[in-house]
Amino acid sequence: MAIALVSCAGHRAPSSSLNQPPSIRLNHHTVSRGDTLYSIAWRYGQDFRKLAAINGIKPPYNIYPGQRLHLNGKVPRQVASSSPVARKKTVAKPAPTQKAIPAKNTKSLTKSSTRQKPQSKRTGTIHWRWPVRGQVISKFRSGDPLRKGVDIAGEKGESVSAAADGTVIYAGSALRGYGKLLIVKHSDVYLSAYAHNHRLLVKEGSKVKAGQRIAELGSSGTNRDKLHFEIRKNGQPVDPLAYLP
Repeated sequence: MAIALVSCAGHRAPSSSLNQPPSIRLNHHTVSRGDTLYSIAWRYGQDFRKLAAINGIKPPYNIYPGQRLHLNGKVPRQVASSSPVARKKTVAKPAPTQKAIPAKNTKSLTKSSTRQKPQSKRTGTIHWRWPVRGQVISKFRSGDPLRKGVDIAGEKGESVSAAADGTVIYAGSALRGYGKLLIVKHSDVYLSAYAHNHRLLVKEGSKVKAGQRIAELGSSGTNRDKLHFEIRKNGQPVDPLAYLP
């Protein structure tokens, strides 16, 4: 099948549904239409930098349909010793320990809280804020593939905001189970995702600010109107309630 490569943000392959089910037992992934290096790394819970290094892919991380990517393996020695990513990793300071947030602050945000001045919580240089105001109807559970983030109830068309400053690295619907999805890169360590949107308002490569309207809440890929929100640290899901104010 001849498929033209579409270079959106320098790394996207044309979009369609994914046929390869996610599994930690898989050692390879065959690139399909709509895949990006970022979305593949997200799909398998990997750090996009490591996945790129294993497969010898350099920025801007161009991939193409039919390409076979290794999901496991060692980072080449020359890459591990000389790449900016590797060097940065060796001198990086440990991330501050996250303190548990009292339940009364994380169960839901009432109508009165929507009238208060937006608050943020700082992680290093990143200031996190809630992407939407509403009741948390499903919480993160470590190790549960269906609970990698939080679900926040809302109404169709309600504004979804960026949780922190960053760059949109994925905008599409090719990642099964997420509906219309946005992934924002905040740093080499942290990414966030906004799923099941009704409409996406930003494109890949867009620079966004914390609190900026980036999507409309919806029910794409699910059975009710809600926002599914995730934070990934070095490719691994973490509890958003430990980061949100």
